[in-house]
Amino acid sequence: MHLLMAPARATGPQRTRLLTWDLLFYLGCFVFALITGFVSQFYGYRIWGQFAIAGYGIAAAHSGWLLVSARLHRHTGRLGSRWIGIGAIGLLAMLCPLVVLVIRRLTGVDWLVTPDSWAAQPEVWVIERSATLLLQHGTPYVDVTTLGRAPEVNDYTPYGPVMALFGLPRALFGGNPVTDALTDARWMFALAACLCVLGSLRLLNRPRIPVLSAQLALACPLTALTSAVAGPDLAIVGLLVLSCALAATGRAGWSGFVLALVISAKLIAAPAFAVLAMLLYFRTCGGKPGGYTALARFVTTVVTTTVVLHLPVYLVNPRAFVEHVLRFPLGMGAVRSPAASPLPGHLIAETGSAGTAVALVLVGIAAVAMLVWLVRRPPATGSAALVRIAVGLGALILLTPATRYGYLVYPLVLLGAALTFRASGPALRPPRSGLGTATSS
Repeated sequence: MHLLMAPARATGPQRTRLLTWDLLFYLGCFVFALITGFVSQFYGYRIWGQFAIAGYGIAAAHSGWLLVSARLHRHTGRLGSRWIGIGAIGLLAMLCPLVVLVIRRLTGVDWLVTPDSWAAQPEVWVIERSATLLLQHGTPYVDVTTLGRAPEVNDYTPYGPVMALFGLPRALFGGNPVTDALTDARWMFALAACLCVLGSLRLLNRPRIPVLSAQLALACPLTALTSAVAGPDLAIVGLLVLSCALAATGRAGWSGFVLALVISAKLIAAPAFAVLAMLLYFRTCGGKPGGYTALARFVTTVVTTTVVLHLPVYLVNPRAFVEHVLRFPLGMGAVRSPAASPLPGHLIAETGSAGTAVALVLVGIAAVAMLVWLVRRPPATGSAALVRIAVGLGALILLTPATRYGYLVYPLVLLGAALTFRASGPALRPPRSGLGTATSS
């Protein structure tokens, strides 16, 4: 692991500044965990918060000790690594609460309308249900017009068909307490995210990871909380980072394939298409005509794979597909989306129909601004591409009328990943032949 981690042992004033940042960061996270652990209406959030208090508390205490030692010029030995705080958070704010909540979930209270008893957020069991429906009916979507009752929000699966794959282990092997615990979808989300990170690091020649990168992408409360109570967004953003790593190393076809999986799981990642297309075009031949080959391979793969993944499910029940995947997320379904965090777009939309129109116009303006940025300053590196995707998704999350603050995990993880991509430098692995090979000139 030492090959993957930045030394984290700057000296003198630089080390003091870094340790001061660490202390402030972990103290802020500690306060967030403290409030969540004792105030949140959700049982899973409270359990996470009570574990996270210890994780962030240890990280803050360790950073404080390192800061004092640095000011007094005392040697700290093996305990002087800034990664110790990250390790404490990984264990106590991610793994431990997840294990407890997975076991607690075996009591079977998920489907009750009692958030104070949920050991998993609704998206976990909705995705697992979608896998069962896919196996039984060829579509993960319930036709809400045939329920014989008024539909409710948990009848909906607002994801693309690929998301159901994360629920397949439970659908295939669940049925008793042991297999139910081992096939909880949160393990699948975490496994996918870890594999994507490892794959991306390998593509980038295993760069040393800056501590700040780990803090933004891993130790941030949004990431840690999501990993324990839900998790699908971490799998999606992991795949997005992998797609960018493939594009940055010239594997246009494979990048398009992975991005198609992302889009076919959650449409929120669709803006990444334009960014990665520009990255591939300008990376391949600096924008010269030869760059069209890589761009064409990328676009063709994305479009073809997306159609192949969506069309069979759509044909089984077109009305259900449109209702779940398009109408519900846009707030046009038979049931209104519960996504209503008090972010700017939602607050503006709450003022009435005129406010909704204003919020949508702001989303359009942000989209145009992103396109202008891409054209005038096209990304030339994977790091630059990740920054642009982070900004674009951040603007979309902040301005869209129906949104959740938890979605901000996307820009945070992407910005953290961008720091690691930047640390990889120009020496990237050459593309192999086959689907992922980019032409050269």
